[in-house]
Amino acid sequence: MSRRHTLLGLFVVVIWGANFVVIDTGLESFPPLLFAALRFTFVALPAVFFIGAPGAPWKLVALVGLFQGAGQFGLLFVGMNLGVPPGLASLVLQGQAAFTVLFAYLVLREKPGRIPVTGVLAGVAGLAVIALGSGSSPAGALLVVIAAGACWAAANITTRIAQPDSGFKLTIWSALAAPVPLALLSLVFEGPSRDAHALTHLTWQGIGSLAFTVVLSTIVAFGIWASLLKTYPAARVGSLSLLVPVVGVATAWLVQDEVPTAAEGAGGVLILAGVVAVVRQDAVRALGRRFSRSSPPQQEHQTHDPAARPQSATKG
Repeated sequence: MSRRHTLLGLFVVVIWGANFVVIDTGLESFPPLLFAALRFTFVALPAVFFIGAPGAPWKLVALVGLFQGAGQFGLLFVGMNLGVPPGLASLVLQGQAAFTVLFAYLVLREKPGRIPVTGVLAGVAGLAVIALGSGSSPAGALLVVIAAGACWAAANITTRIAQPDSGFKLTIWSALAAPVPLALLSLVFEGPSRDAHALTHLTWQGIGSLAFTVVLSTIVAFGIWASLLKTYPAARVGSLSLLVPVVGVATAWLVQDEVPTAAEGAGGVLILAGVVAVVRQDAVRALGRRFSRSSPPQQEHQTHDPAARPQSATKG
């Protein structure tokens, strides 16, 4: 990637990492489901009147919106509201990589290799370590954030099936599917009086948090991300997202003095290692081949059939 595009990618990473603290701040002003409904309302409107169709079946566009808007972010906001701190939420949400591999196998019949399976197992182990050893979050709240990661993975698979012309257009149009179910769920579980109080007692803190999640975290960041995906291989661009929880944890530590426990730190390392294995499996294979080529000559002579060398040379 060029220096300019690398800096743009890192800019997106900083936005998405800091977004967890911003969400936590916004939850002081809005109930979680209402907050999510407002976010996707303003992502879709008025942008849909100026942005062309995404070039994908509308049923799949709506399904992406339900998985991503009502599922991923609705559950993430609820989980954080129930007590999962922003830094830990940014780590646990990365469990989506394991769910993506699993769903790709179940739905698309894509058989993962040994490296992605190892990554999935590492991610699951990390989530288990956090769930069993975390003293800062209720177990139920952690399960809600894990479910948010599963919904993110479902949105990834649906996007893969939909094959849209533009990821940015898909983001805008799919957002239309989220506000109504989120608003109805808010009315049922959070209550009309609580929603009405939040909307009639707006604070600059709440407005700023909503503006950040709508403008910077969604429209600007996803717009840059989609342009990078058009220019470079998905694995190369996607690898930058591994830095999102790093920024999330650092931002939570600087702003809210959130210090991870030993279990959360160990679990986070396992999750990130698993995500690295899934996203960068080609790089892991290349590293393995490079290591095998750097073996001592005597060991190589003992483990390889000399008769095979002329054949490999002929193929080269």
